[in-house]
Amino acid sequence: MTVEELLDAVERILQNRPLDSIQWFVLYQSWLGKTYDEMAEGTGYGSNYIKQIGSQLWQDLSEATGERITKKNLHLVLSKYLQGISKQQNQPQEQQFNKKFRFTRLDPNFFSGGKMEFPSGPLPAGSTLYINRPPLEQLICSELIQPGCLIRIKAPKKTGKSSLLNQMIAYAKEQDYQIIYLDFQEADEEVFTSLDKFLRWFCIYVTRQLNLFPCLDDFWDTDMGSKVSCKIYFEGYLLQYIASNPVILALNEVQRVFEHPNIAQDFLPMLRFWHEQAKQDQTWQKLRIVVVHTTEIYVPLKLNQSPFNVGITITLPPFTLNQVQDLALRYGLEWAADSQGIKRLESLQAMVGGHPYLVSLALYHLSGEKMTLEMLLETASTPMGIYTQHLRELLNLLQKEPELMSAMQQVMASNEKVELDAIAAYKLESMGLVQLNGNQACIMCELYRLYFSQQLVKL
Repeated sequence: MTVEELLDAVERILQNRPLDSIQWFVLYQSWLGKTYDEMAEGTGYGSNYIKQIGSQLWQDLSEATGERITKKNLHLVLSKYLQGISKQQNQPQEQQFNKKFRFTRLDPNFFSGGKMEFPSGPLPAGSTLYINRPPLEQLICSELIQPGCLIRIKAPKKTGKSSLLNQMIAYAKEQDYQIIYLDFQEADEEVFTSLDKFLRWFCIYVTRQLNLFPCLDDFWDTDMGSKVSCKIYFEGYLLQYIASNPVILALNEVQRVFEHPNIAQDFLPMLRFWHEQAKQDQTWQKLRIVVVHTTEIYVPLKLNQSPFNVGITITLPPFTLNQVQDLALRYGLEWAADSQGIKRLESLQAMVGGHPYLVSLALYHLSGEKMTLEMLLETASTPMGIYTQHLRELLNLLQKEPELMSAMQQVMASNEKVELDAIAAYKLESMGLVQLNGNQACIMCELYRLYFSQQLVKL
């Protein structure tokens, strides 16, 4: 049973009764075989609380089905439930969303002169090429309506973070929420020279997004410090002037802040403090914070200071084979609809590991009918292949940082997972080159293994 079928089954069983974000999280993680302790590590909740949520969920499902459902027999019982439900063959499965949290599905024209647009950059909200990865979208939408929430979205570059963020912003606008979008890639390097300069830039940027006039000097007090001044500015000015509806503070490319420990060690705990203020102060409940970044934080922070062990964490997984098939059909590749087509797509999945950008690039070229799948795969890691520019960019990045090149060579030299320096491991993960289990790294996909084994030998 796929995740889409799981969500469909649960929706049918509970007769469209919505689950909240933590219930969706426990259901999905249980389906993946995670223990309650493992689930607790990625959230701000204790394992006992997670277990209570799970126990109640299994009880609700048991009462609705008339058959005892536990964490251990979840696969078996729900699979049996789905038997007999006829499904159309040769059609892409439409993702089953809880109606309360369904994103608007627009139908934009993606063709210009009969040609599909080249995959580059985030997909706009409502794009027919956007592939849902349930239950992540439901988790985000249901969490956004919680006062003072903090959501973290983490994934390597070119794996769909910004596209997901666009979908989330569109949903928030439907709820009449105000949006503040800030991409730290836009900041000049000079902004990061001191905490005071950074926080003043941050406040002015947010003020402009809210169409207000900056008046920092009325609230800034050097004796009280930059963090307190920033808090007072938000509390006494910005949050007072916005409407009663919530405001979403969407912070993209936050890993740029990680590169400046003098800023990160104060700014990140400040975000956590704001989130915790919402538990006791209605003014701060208006503010919902979304933090998007490519890698884990590698600036040492105390556990009670990090914003990344509170709120909810969304980690984007690679595309499944069914999702690759869905996207292939949206690209107009009719041969992908049947079981034979699935088998052909398995070879693409094996080459790129479900990496969203690499999959999309392949399907774009196949939709142009200028090459076959077999030819595409045969040349994938060579200078004649469709990935040559992408691969060269990654190689250039490695060559600029010798410690990363050295770490990559360690990964390539072993068939097992390799223990790496934490910062090097996180940076390689940020680039999408490796998968991590702690600081242990292995190569992300066969394409990278083939290409870098050739290039590193040359070097």
